[in-house]
Amino acid sequence: MTPLLEVSGVSKSFGGLRALDNCSIAVAEGEIAGLIGPNGSGKTTLFNVITGYVRPDSGTVAFRGLPVPAASPAGVFRLGIGRTFQITRIFGRLSVMENMLVATQRHESWWRSVARSAASRAERGRAAELLEFVGLARFAGTPAGRLSYGQRKLLELAYVLVADPAVVLLDEPAGGVNPTLVNEIAERVRELNRAGKTFLIVEHNMELVMSLCHRVTVMHQGAAIVSGPPEAVRADPRVLDAYLGGEDDELVGAGGDARG
Repeated sequence: MTPLLEVSGVSKSFGGLRALDNCSIAVAEGEIAGLIGPNGSGKTTLFNVITGYVRPDSGTVAFRGLPVPAASPAGVFRLGIGRTFQITRIFGRLSVMENMLVATQRHESWWRSVARSAASRAERGRAAELLEFVGLARFAGTPAGRLSYGQRKLLELAYVLVADPAVVLLDEPAGGVNPTLVNEIAERVRELNRAGKTFLIVEHNMELVMSLCHRVTVMHQGAAIVSGPPEAVRADPRVLDAYLGGEDDELVGAGGDARG
């Protein structure tokens, strides 16, 4: 079966730093795939290549079996590849609903007046449904900048879902988020996945990764070194060595955080 999203032999250097080194990963349709690795292993650079923020020096990205052309992030988004960021990108002065209406325009330069006037009744309905889904409906009129960090993560997820992408890339969805909202985010991801949505998740919270993901790929020094079911990956000596030089307490411990 052709993967929904496939990265083949991608390399990228920044000056003398080789951020990606012949990196290859594949994400099957309908799965929740995890991408882990020590800080500096190339995870965010890989996300940036997939979503058009960075052009690789070599290698290819394919979506639905077809090469993804060199394009802007907006162009990649229109293909059906959505993405959130480690540091949320929302409009803090706009209300939560206005953020969602900006998302219906799929263009980050729209201002408040455009968001208010351009959204159709159907778009407003879709925005309201998604806010209800992520538990933010009661904050629809609240400036987004007043939300907690976890709530901003949920808003960004809802923002991406407006366009109904085929695959969603989540960059550290649990980073800086309290445990209650981490569980809320995980449940929303599971529910979306049961409905057919595909996910690729970069995350340092190992407890979340091991409980949420169907398959986990480990990156080290710009390359994917191991890929498989969570339990097999967690026990693989190459993974323990890549993270901690053989010390596995943080990687396998309950609630461990593998930040290196």
